[in-house]
Amino acid sequence: MKMLKERLERVEERIQAAARRAGRERSDITLVAVTKKFPAEVVCEAYSLGMRVFGENYVQEFEDKRPALGALAEAQFHLIGHLQSNKARVAADLFHVIQTIDSEKLARRLDGMGKRLEVMIEVKLSAEESKAGASPEELSKLIDGIRACPNLALTGLMTMPPWNDDQEITRPYFRRLAELARQHGLEKLSMGMSHDLEAAIEEGATLIRVGTALFGPRVR
Repeated sequence: MKMLKERLERVEERIQAAARRAGRERSDITLVAVTKKFPAEVVCEAYSLGMRVFGENYVQEFEDKRPALGALAEAQFHLIGHLQSNKARVAADLFHVIQTIDSEKLARRLDGMGKRLEVMIEVKLSAEESKAGASPEELSKLIDGIRACPNLALTGLMTMPPWNDDQEITRPYFRRLAELARQHGLEKLSMGMSHDLEAAIEEGATLIRVGTALFGPRVR
């Protein structure tokens, strides 16, 4: 608990410093604590230290954890990993926000669950085959499709640029996502992780997804 508290303080210092450089308010930036591969006990510890928004990558893993998190009344859970359409029903029950919509088929499947959900579109801005997401060219059609779904509230875009420990290498991806969000009238930007959160904030991130800097290396 002490180590987590110290790590949270360091992350908070980084967020505040980046916000100051960008002339932004700290309150405009949401820290999403990424707890994939960590047990429910770690989520509860983070909650006790004031963290309220948590990101998970895998539906099955979080489904196993969720029963132990019932007492965290103010917690909000985001799916930040790829979602297969055959797991849409479970995901709609488990998560408050789905950040990784990448097709109209998936949007329609989630909409069909009949539950009001906040969603974001994952945008693929690199040529990496391992990365998921809709291309920038597909965005207009996908946005129209999601907005036609009465149970889905589309609020923004997210992206996962190629990993690089030099923030200046990933910065152009963040800048491009911000441009796309402005073009399409979307307010939220989920981008930036432990190693490049400063560049993401400086380019307009409203949600940053931080795991390792808070919880240390994950158990594989």
